[in-house]
Amino acid sequence: MTKKTERSVSDFNRELKLSGFNVFQIEQDGHATKIYSRKDFYKICLTTGRSRIHYSDRSFDHEGTVLFFGNPHIPYSWETLSSTYVGYTCLFSEDFLQLSERSDSILQSPLFKIGGTPVLEISLEQREFLHGIFRKMIEEQNSDYAYKDDLIRNYIHLIIHESLKMEPSSNYSQHKDAATRLTAVFLELLERQFPIETSDHPLQLKSPKDYAEVLSVHVNYLNRSVKQVTGKTTSTHIRERIFSEAKALLQHTNWNIGEIAYALGFDYLTYFNNFFKKLSGTTPTAMRSSEV
Repeated sequence: MTKKTERSVSDFNRELKLSGFNVFQIEQDGHATKIYSRKDFYKICLTTGRSRIHYSDRSFDHEGTVLFFGNPHIPYSWETLSSTYVGYTCLFSEDFLQLSERSDSILQSPLFKIGGTPVLEISLEQREFLHGIFRKMIEEQNSDYAYKDDLIRNYIHLIIHESLKMEPSSNYSQHKDAATRLTAVFLELLERQFPIETSDHPLQLKSPKDYAEVLSVHVNYLNRSVKQVTGKTTSTHIRERIFSEAKALLQHTNWNIGEIAYALGFDYLTYFNNFFKKLSGTTPTAMRSSEV
């Protein structure tokens, strides 16, 4: 990567983090789709080409124009299969959307929910209409208009509402039973919470209930599915992963024990010490000392 590219990547991430929003043409800034922190941003992508989208437990194959809705809490990946691939991408955070009751219900719509309809096949007429909206968002993003954020939010809502009226793509394959699918998504979502990169942003998802709420399922159903498929409880998976991260932070950072405890979501240092000793037989301080 050249210094120029490194600077552009850094600038992109900094601007996106500050504004909570970015929109761009894929053919003009294709690299940008790979460098933002997907854990923080929702994504709407309008593309023309041949590709395969892996979303949660399903894979969508399409050729032509599609509209894709990405949820930062649901694992997905994208394979570009054609040499020509064009379109637009819009990234936005929940904070940018300034969640009202209306906005919150939109993010809970089938477009963004697990098991929903994240891929829509787009007709030529619909593509031209949506291209116009994306171009307007790009124009406003580059303008000095004092209320451009409000206008961009309205464009995002317009895309979502128009999409809710469209038929979902049926060209997908679905594998495994429901319990296996849900367990796979839970384990991927769990892994996405790590590694912990800063000590001032504590772990957000700490309990089976937290994960069930994000995945829009009842916690009892999540617990039954995970236990059935893996033989371990949801709590055990979460506990073991936090413990593994705790050991890594003790070994590879110079954070004090209190900072590590806070970063891992413990309200009190004594809770963290008790948790760690129960799983390891020793205290965090003793383990760190033994590594020296």
